[in-house]
Amino acid sequence: MHHLRLSVTARADIVDILTRTHERFGVMARKRYERLIITALRELAVDPRRIGTIDRPELGKNVRSYHLRHSRERAGLESGMVRQPRHLLLYRITGPDIIGIGRVLHDAMELERHLPGRYGDE
Repeated sequence: MHHLRLSVTARADIVDILTRTHERFGVMARKRYERLIITALRELAVDPRRIGTIDRPELGKNVRSYHLRHSRERAGLESGMVRQPRHLLLYRITGPDIIGIGRVLHDAMELERHLPGRYGDE
């Protein structure tokens, strides 16, 4: 299993996503999205090249992405699951057992305009 390191920016992205979800859709929706993010991160820790990940050389050396929709089925709560996840993780395998999470971005964003300066190595 790989160790995850979240950049300061990725941590801020998660806080922002969960805050907005809570404000727009309520506490249960926030809990569902939080579970989804945690599930996706855990699944990447197990296999950073799992099905659903994409090599993104256009975004930088060794950069990969993973859309949260690929973890949706395994992230449900009693109250249900996130129906249409809209975020993806940008990450880099930074060592033999380390994954640096650089950003958690909405899939409608122009990724090139929101690239992280670091991938959890600060």
